[in-house]
Amino acid sequence: MTDPQALINNLSAALQANDIASGKSALTQLKIWMLEISQEGSPEAANLAAMALELGALLSVADDDLDAFARNISQLKPYYDTLSATTERKCHVLGLNLMHLLVDNRLSEFHAELELLSEEEAGTPFVSFPITLERQLMVGSYDEVLNAGANVPDPSYNFFMENLIETVRDSIADCVEVTYKSLKLTDAVTMMKLDSVEELQEYVQDKRDDWIVEGDMLTFQPPPVGSKAADIPSMKLISQSLSYATELERI
Repeated sequence: MTDPQALINNLSAALQANDIASGKSALTQLKIWMLEISQEGSPEAANLAAMALELGALLSVADDDLDAFARNISQLKPYYDTLSATTERKCHVLGLNLMHLLVDNRLSEFHAELELLSEEEAGTPFVSFPITLERQLMVGSYDEVLNAGANVPDPSYNFFMENLIETVRDSIADCVEVTYKSLKLTDAVTMMKLDSVEELQEYVQDKRDDWIVEGDMLTFQPPPVGSKAADIPSMKLISQSLSYATELERI
């Protein structure tokens, strides 16, 4: 007979030890057990199932598997609807889900999830962190977004922060290339929040093969006919363009 509590203990221990294979094995057995019980069953069984799926979501983050993370969240939500009490890791997992939606730029879903949170849940560090990030993105406070990586509420948030930083950097790059004809490498490093010219050159090689590095200058492809990039107040445009684009996603 399956002992779900023992399997949950094994899953938790595997997660703590970063033993992904053992964690997946325990989670698979737990999901087989879940198929054998009904969501309308005892509150104790529903609570154990929720605990297992919460650990499964954390395990998928440790495994850098966003598809598995999304599946665990989808399977977890019905249990949250049936439970009268809050589980130990609920806010942690909900916060990670908000990070996932933010990274994917699924802002409508992000705000829909916020509507389901209680005031107490929204005020926890796990949930308030992505809420603050979204507000910083809205007003173009990209320095604060990039610096937030040093203040994550849990190491599990680092995976999403890395992806979010890349998203922010790509948005800045999109605006820079249509605003300037050319730019000093050092200025581009500052605008794109990179640490060095070498890091900028790696970014160009990996993601912007149409950018041309010549000496200490970075040259972009000519803008479409009729554009006068040199006449545009560049930094103001970058901030406004990113703010407008984000606002449109919320409508």
